[in-house]
Amino acid sequence: MKILLVSRIDGNDALAYTRQLGKDLRSSGHEVSFEKETARAFGESGSTFSEASSDLVVVVGGDGTILRTVQQMERQIPVLGVNWGEVGFLADLEPQEVLPFLQNLSGQCSIEQRMRVAFARDRKHLGDALNEALIVTTRPAKMLRFSVIVDGVVSEQFRADGLLISTPTGSTAYAMSAGGPIVDPRIEGVLLVPLAPYMLSSRPRLISADRRLEVKLESAKPADLVIDGQRTIALGTDDVLEITKSPRPALFVDVGRNFFAKVDKKLRRL
Repeated sequence: MKILLVSRIDGNDALAYTRQLGKDLRSSGHEVSFEKETARAFGESGSTFSEASSDLVVVVGGDGTILRTVQQMERQIPVLGVNWGEVGFLADLEPQEVLPFLQNLSGQCSIEQRMRVAFARDRKHLGDALNEALIVTTRPAKMLRFSVIVDGVVSEQFRADGLLISTPTGSTAYAMSAGGPIVDPRIEGVLLVPLAPYMLSSRPRLISADRRLEVKLESAKPADLVIDGQRTIALGTDDVLEITKSPRPALFVDVGRNFFAKVDKKLRRL
């Protein structure tokens, strides 16, 4: 199997583990290469995601490292996350579990698709989110006004500090901290979570990905769209965002663990 290794590069322990994992996987008969930034931290040359013809990407880090990896892949390659962070909802294996798991892989592994959400403005694609996108004012302590439009009908108007537009996968991330529900990742829907809304009646809502969903800004205050914490896009005061199911889902290796049992275990660490 062709495996591309990615490591968080802000810690020597993670880098040392990733380098040793590469050696162990090569000894097991796998064809291993390192992602360009990871290899640079070793003082070596590596491969970009577009250059690598890998069957699998193994990411050593927290959720931020995994989100950044998915953002950088034009062609989605199955990802196996190794938890080297605080909680790691996107990482299914602990460091000591990775080598035995990969050594026992025979042929193709089971892959789970995770829905991503695509954002467009005036029909121009802005990016895809695996976890969430955040609309937030660029001026602290100032509120924004939003309209939520479903199938061409204004379903809600509210004022809030911001708005989270989350996937089911992202429901255990920022959306959960903001009071949203935990959503089964097999459900294909878009979770809207107002941040500190002015009215208590402005509640989180889960909208089917089959519906035509738009969010309109109706505020004189400047705002940004932040996608997966990786990309920031300036928004106009009356912009309309078109929100759809991305045609390019993220791909994750299914290690055979129940989602809700995993969430329960990880939440107990908090």
